Amino acid sequence: MSMVRLPGLVEMINTISRERNLPKHAVEAALQEALLKGYERYRRTLEMDSHDLFDEFYFENFDVELDTEDEGFRVLSTKAIVEEVDNSDHQIALEEVLEVAPEAQLGDTVVLDVTPDQGDFGRMAAIQTKQVLAQKLRDQQRKLVQEEFQDLEKTVLQARVLRFERRSVILAVASGFGQPEVEAELPKREQLPNDNYRANATFRVFLKRVVDGPHRGPQLIVSRTDAGLVVYLFANEVPEIEDEVVRIIAVAREANPPSRHVGPRTKIAVDTLERDVDPVGACIGARGSRIQAVVNELRGEKIDVIRWSPDPSTYISNALSPARVDEVRLIDTEDRQAHVLVAEDQLSLAIGKEGQNVRLAARLTGWKIDIKDTAKYDYDAAELEQQRLEAARLAQAEEFESEEFESEEFESEDLNAAGLEDNEIESGALAAEALADVEDTEQASLVESDAVAALTDAEDADEGDESED
Repeated sequence: MSMVRLPGLVEMINTISRERNLPKHAVEAALQEALLKGYERYRRTLEMDSHDLFDEFYFENFDVELDTEDEGFRVLSTKAIVEEVDNSDHQIALEEVLEVAPEAQLGDTVVLDVTPDQGDFGRMAAIQTKQVLAQKLRDQQRKLVQEEFQDLEKTVLQARVLRFERRSVILAVASGFGQPEVEAELPKREQLPNDNYRANATFRVFLKRVVDGPHRGPQLIVSRTDAGLVVYLFANEVPEIEDEVVRIIAVAREANPPSRHVGPRTKIAVDTLERDVDPVGACIGARGSRIQAVVNELRGEKIDVIRWSPDPSTYISNALSPARVDEVRLIDTEDRQAHVLVAEDQLSLAIGKEGQNVRLAARLTGWKIDIKDTAKYDYDAAELEQQRLEAARLAQAEEFESEEFESEEFESEDLNAAGLEDNEIESGALAAEALADVEDTEQASLVESDAVAALTDAEDADEGDESED
């Protein structure tokens, strides 16, 4: 069998595997695909006048075999055995095969060596091979990264700053201890304003997603602003959360406030089923040691830990911490609207700088919160508003029921009409029978009338005879 020599093949495979963090079998697979594309280019060069000869699937029966011992490759073709050959690339005559394999039959396949001569492979084919190899190696890297990090989505990784591209930070992350690092992208919108992204600085990042498909650049999109990072940091610092004694119910985070005058802030609601455990105290720790570790990792972000409650009024009141709430009035429970009454000196604290505190409380609880001054609150107007909302909702419900009733009535009429149409023949037959009965009845009535008249005449005659006597 002939072979195209590739001096230094083994060393090339080892070098690529080491530099690109790819297993050797992946490098060999990429090289085989690239060499097959090079052979395809070589064949097309030979048949430049026959543009329509090679379609998209023409070379599917060809394969490349690497020989790492002798450092070279061979091109093999799988051909079908036929009586008469139409295409020598895909078929071979039975008569020709029988000379070397007497047991061969029509319809069988044979694998033949079609390797070109060493000097015929050509410079253009070599260039094609090099270009395709680079592409296939990138594909192998993307596939490897996808398989390695797919199960790590929505988890936290340790990252190291490599460089900057436009407004994004390119980080190096690893899937585990001893694993090679791969690149991840931290877009501008996922960066914290207080972070200092200098070269080789380390951060914890939240893996948002692994990009699928032919994506240029890093496939891993990470975040420093995602609420999942806060949840992970608390679970890492608070053993009670890791042991599921304390539960994180909800998190509302504003890592990139709309104004530069407002800093990042997070509200986190926690709860426990254990009577002897204080969930808020467990998260804060002795002298604030636990929460301070989280704050330090988030570069000074303000964090409010509040107690969750199944009672909406209590939950809303807690969510507006550190403001003191006088009263919570649930104006509309269906649309989840609430009026929160606070003292005048607590208004600014409840609302927060540029509305941040009440905004986060609303997102945490899922209620629309309207902060009111207790001294100026109009209870009568609030009662009227509540009654108006209830009346409007009742009217809407009645209108909906009415529309449903009309719809059912309309369907009933349609069904009746369809029933009449289906029974048209039967109804016609019944009508005919009824008409016949009427005719019979009328004839009977006429006969009966004649008989009565005759009887009356006879009685009158009898009476006349008696009077004569």
